[in-house]
Amino acid sequence: MNRGDYIRKMATSSWKMKLFMLKNLPMAFLAGLRVIKIDKDSAQVSIPHKYLNKNPFKSMYFATQSMAAELSTGILAMAAVKDVSIPISMLVLEMKSSYYKKATTKIIFSCSDGQSIKNAINQAVIDGEGHTIRAKSKGINTDGQVVSEFEFTWTFKAKK
Repeated sequence: MNRGDYIRKMATSSWKMKLFMLKNLPMAFLAGLRVIKIDKDSAQVSIPHKYLNKNPFKSMYFATQSMAAELSTGILAMAAVKDVSIPISMLVLEMKSSYYKKATTKIIFSCSDGQSIKNAINQAVIDGEGHTIRAKSKGINTDGQVVSEFEFTWTFKAKK
């Protein structure tokens, strides 16, 4: 099993991911984020509608939505970085978001840009330059309605 597969397997193990988040992403742990699906091409992350995630209007705070959306793209990037043999730095350069509906239930954020992320990382390995990718994540509520959409610009560069 390569290191990228280890990340993918760890992400869907409830207790391993909780330990990882507690150590590395404590706010994600407190918010209740959960990776419910990940493969080389896509990932899904859920976030519950609960007390800690709410704003004064009883809907989900936009920052907690962005955290879940970012994880749906970031876990794909993290696993893809581990798939290559040299160290790669990764960083979010920009985030754009749109909100369509009040988030008052659990939201599942889905990203299917894994192949584009992998291509950018492979290009960074080949030429040693920084490469960017725009990864999109869509948040859908329990009624199947789109609540919000996010676009994260990630940059990847081989470390010297």
